[in-house]
Amino acid sequence: MSITEKILCSKSHEFLLDNGDNTFTIGLTDYAVEQLGDIVFLELPETGAEFKKGETFATVESVKAASEIYMPVSGKILKINEDAVNSPEILNEDSYEKGWLVKIEATGDIQAEQGDLLEYEDYKEELE
Repeated sequence: MSITEKILCSKSHEFLLDNGDNTFTIGLTDYAVEQLGDIVFLELPETGAEFKKGETFATVESVKAASEIYMPVSGKILKINEDAVNSPEILNEDSYEKGWLVKIEATGDIQAEQGDLLEYEDYKEELE
């Protein structure tokens, strides 16, 4: 099973991967990375920071534009991807496996908050 079969995507192009233990991996979808072009800078929050669904938690800059990244569900930052901060171009190479952004512990009503997220196939269809 590929990662795209397991993720949920937001309309603002973040993905959410359920790690199965009330923790989730969050990153940018391949579509978002393609639209940004070559990524040159990534700013991620401190471990321990808490964000509500919809709040900006990170910033990414490419040769084309700077974009804010929004939290798809409420959570507390457990881990940030230092490799992505140090070498933001890995998002262009592999936005799912190597280029994930943060791992969080869900703090809200995860079932309710996932209600507006799309399965990857539906997300791709909506982009067309």
